[in-house]
Amino acid sequence: MKAQPKALTFLTVLSVILFIGALAMVFLYAPLEALMNYVQKIFYFHIANAWVGMLGFIVAATAGIVYLVKKELKWDIVEVAAVEISLVFFFIAIITGSIWAKPSWGTFWTWDARLTTAATLEMIYLACLLLRKGIEDPERRARFSAVYTLIGAISVPTSFLSIRIWQTIHPVVIGSSNSGSQGGFGMTPAMLTTMFF
Repeated sequence: MKAQPKALTFLTVLSVILFIGALAMVFLYAPLEALMNYVQKIFYFHIANAWVGMLGFIVAATAGIVYLVKKELKWDIVEVAAVEISLVFFFIAIITGSIWAKPSWGTFWTWDARLTTAATLEMIYLACLLLRKGIEDPERRARFSAVYTLIGAISVPTSFLSIRIWQTIHPVVIGSSNSGSQGGFGMTPAMLTTMFF
């Protein structure tokens, strides 16, 4: 069996250390939220997964642009890897959001603007993988996939901005929301530090 490259071993160890540090910050450093208590702790995992998912979809669109310009299949590999990774992280964000929603809103799911756009975003990129499975020619598959991820990327800012555009019960964590929005979330400096860590 081939040994792992030193850089990968270093990144693995660093990731484990940072993950343990993040867990410690979530459970030992960040204070309890006044109304939700321990339920609010899932917020830190929810936000992180959502951001990784959305950033990955943007990476996929960027790789799609590079593929369309250079016509090198390695960019198609980057694009599909970004889509696959983002689908997993964004799905975890949807699940953790539902877990958080039950005690906060009394239901696991509501057709709120943010939840609906998030579910649509997930389905758009699932459809991208289905599209890829239906095309055998690698060049054609890469071209169609690149165009699809570019068009699908429109759903990323739509989902992110939905709580700022429409009346919603989903809390706005960073920035200001629409004046008609019902959700709100005031974070202490320790909560903010933990979230960004």
